[in-house]
Amino acid sequence: MKIAMLSTGEEVLYGDITDTNAAWLSRRFMEQGLAMVKRVTVGDSEHGIAAELSALSRDVDVVIVNGGLGPTSDDVTAQAAATAAGVPLVLNHDWVATMEQSYAQMGREMPATNLKQAMLPQGAEVLDNPIGTACGFTMTLNKARLFFTPGVPKEFFRMVEEQILPKLVVAEHSTVQCYRWFTFGLSESGISQRIADLAMPAGYQMGYRSALPYIEVKIFGAQDTNEFAELRSGIAERLGDNVISVNQSAVSHIGQQLVESNLTLSVAEQFSAGGFVLALHDSDQACQQLAHGWLLKPALAEAFSESDPFAAVMAMAEACREKTGADLGIASGSVVDNVFSVGLATPHGEFGLLLRSLRQRNPSEARTVLVAVMLDVLRRYLAGLPLVGEYESFKVEGDIFLPAK
Repeated sequence: MKIAMLSTGEEVLYGDITDTNAAWLSRRFMEQGLAMVKRVTVGDSEHGIAAELSALSRDVDVVIVNGGLGPTSDDVTAQAAATAAGVPLVLNHDWVATMEQSYAQMGREMPATNLKQAMLPQGAEVLDNPIGTACGFTMTLNKARLFFTPGVPKEFFRMVEEQILPKLVVAEHSTVQCYRWFTFGLSESGISQRIADLAMPAGYQMGYRSALPYIEVKIFGAQDTNEFAELRSGIAERLGDNVISVNQSAVSHIGQQLVESNLTLSVAEQFSAGGFVLALHDSDQACQQLAHGWLLKPALAEAFSESDPFAAVMAMAEACREKTGADLGIASGSVVDNVFSVGLATPHGEFGLLLRSLRQRNPSEARTVLVAVMLDVLRRYLAGLPLVGEYESFKVEGDIFLPAK
């Protein structure tokens, strides 16, 4: 199945706003084994949109059209679709009733200008929008099925998830799925070298996605075969404990680990500047086990950190654990001469880790990577793995574990 996306709007074309909808759609489709072959952007021109629809519909099987379904004069996507198909626009009375009901619930009368949003190409099928006034619609043009969606991100995401993606997955073939390993510590070249000897069975495709601080390794194909089982086992063996999670984000996996272990966690952050606690908020389970988060000034106890960084960061971890009554405490210390420090306090003892960065990163990127190291240390403890992992972009300056007395 060949899929293309057509984004509309002068603000997108001229870069006034970033086309996050297109980036999200490409990533979401790829996760489902639906690769897009083309993305096109045009302005608010009826002729321009109609021309692109005609061209794309002769070249691909599915076109996702985004934007231009509002009530204002520059919203011309529906008219462009009708022009491309050679049909008139027809008022959809059911959608008019839906909009009127929505306004009535807000205690308002629907403006007459909103009637434009119910004018659809003749023969088009409505795609429901339960959180907005712009309905989507779908129609066939030449060889392609076209799906028209609103530009508001939350409306677009919901329409894709609930009404478009299920149709495409079934149409493609329901046995094709995406299996993902989230890795940390290895580079793309390092991963490629580890799995270079693996032969890819017919019908399977491998992909990578690098998004600081993780690299995803993906396999697209049927997951109910012996070939896939062997391939999955081979990749997992070669990537080893650099795999931080499978088919879910790192923080979601760690949240599950905390719940299953019935352990609570407190956090003290210096250089990471609240990034660790912010990351935990991406998982309801991790938040459930979070007791407290302390945010310390970057220069706090700097002289102490310079003289004994192990003692400083481990003391921070133990203090936040003990003072809050949490089972675990984790801390990031200050950064001195490009050396990062992480401390972990547990019922079994205290752990300290010093890592020298081998790459020059801006402060924001450095904090992102440090948060990933902290998550990895926590994951390793919860899984009973060695607490020091393999990190290609760091040199381990030292690590220490002091058993509880």
